[in-house]
Amino acid sequence: MDGYNRNGDLKPMDAEQFREHAHKMVDFIADYYKTIENFPVLSQVQPGYLRNMLPDSAPNHPESLDDIFNDVQAKILPGVTHWQSPNYFAYYPSNSSIAGFLGEMLSAGLNIVGFSWITSPAATELEMIVLDWLAKLLKLPDEFLSAGQGGGVIQGTASEAVLVVLLAARDKVLRRLGKNALEKIVVYASDQTHSAIQKACQIAGIHPENCRVIKTESSTNYALSPDILCEAIAHDVAIGLVPFFLCATVGTTSSTAVDPLLALGKIAKSNGMWFHVDAAYAGSACICPEYRQYIDGVEEADSFNMNAHKWFLTNFDCSALWVKDRTALVQSLSTNPEFLKNKASQANMVVDYKDWQIPLGRRFRSLKLWMVLRLYGIENLQCYIRNHIKLAEHFEGLVAQDPRFEVVTPRIFSLVCFRLLPPRNNEDNGNKLNNDLLEAINSTGKIFISHTVLSGKYILRFAVGAPLTEERHVTAAWKVLQDEASVLLGRL
Repeated sequence: MDGYNRNGDLKPMDAEQFREHAHKMVDFIADYYKTIENFPVLSQVQPGYLRNMLPDSAPNHPESLDDIFNDVQAKILPGVTHWQSPNYFAYYPSNSSIAGFLGEMLSAGLNIVGFSWITSPAATELEMIVLDWLAKLLKLPDEFLSAGQGGGVIQGTASEAVLVVLLAARDKVLRRLGKNALEKIVVYASDQTHSAIQKACQIAGIHPENCRVIKTESSTNYALSPDILCEAIAHDVAIGLVPFFLCATVGTTSSTAVDPLLALGKIAKSNGMWFHVDAAYAGSACICPEYRQYIDGVEEADSFNMNAHKWFLTNFDCSALWVKDRTALVQSLSTNPEFLKNKASQANMVVDYKDWQIPLGRRFRSLKLWMVLRLYGIENLQCYIRNHIKLAEHFEGLVAQDPRFEVVTPRIFSLVCFRLLPPRNNEDNGNKLNNDLLEAINSTGKIFISHTVLSGKYILRFAVGAPLTEERHVTAAWKVLQDEASVLLGRL
């Protein structure tokens, strides 16, 4: 070690050097949070901005942490979009919290690679336990608990979750029908389902023409219609195709539409299909008894997914997936090379999470979820969710009071979909107007919002969910929107 470590250079690991540098890093991050409102929320840099600011090769000799902090301040932070800013209202939230951060630190400190039970028994067992805790909090059916045939697993994202269950469902149907049936099996989702389903189909080798995207209408608030689904299935069966997978969503990305789980689940069951429920964003709200109704019918599902890293104070990444039949996942994703064989696994006494996911390696992600549940407690987590929903309700009220704007779809959780109404005889229905408004708002740096398109209309989305957001931030955001709208309308 000393042969290359000169003059007190930083060692690969040394407890005292670690203590000193980590204290500085925590101070730097704490100061960032204290001053986060001073930054433009959406980064205002141009593509390629960083290349001219950094050397074109790595340094031969060590540099100081202070120099690196200076570079972060001057060169990196201007190129950061501040997802934790209280003025961040775009996409869906990506929560950070003290508890989540501490769990992330501990996970990085232990730095285990927990692909099988033996590689760190606590990592596997804690994951099973905290996902049972969360399942009980959501009042999921007992079949999703680890004591039975099912259980929970932490994936990186909802995209990985839908991919692994799609693979499990595909292999299950092909075992029954034979490998050559791949060209006949059909996936169903709505035009509001996250694009992750499309990518999962591509990876799983589902023929593109067998991915049914069912159109939704404003009359059902963009929820998937059971009647239209039934028609599509009947048509496919009549021409010799095999329906095998249905994805429903609770809280769609565009507008938080809620698909009717009970009716869809019954259709899936009567057609022998795997029924997956994606509640990536809205699942968190279902820990509150008054919002639990939105996942009624989950008892019909084969798998259920929610992202603790969206709206549940757990730092990215932590996507909780539950399945009723873990064997289906394992049969699809298991490998058993000689170099990983061990007594506990061979005797089938343990869960090896490598067989529930795409990669082999996995981080100790259950630590941060455990810390969030313990350091905040259920009551505080419920209050946290309710507060964001109340703030969204406040924003919705402000929009409704201004006759120049309209709320486009009913607000269910903490997302408000709205738009600036165009003058009469506007040729594109106000789409350019709302796009211009979005660009103007985001270029102020004061707030950041995003958009969607529903029924051909360009819609603005205001999603409340950053941990630091208070009512004053929502009120100030509305003032920015009104001011920029006045400027735009004044030019027409």
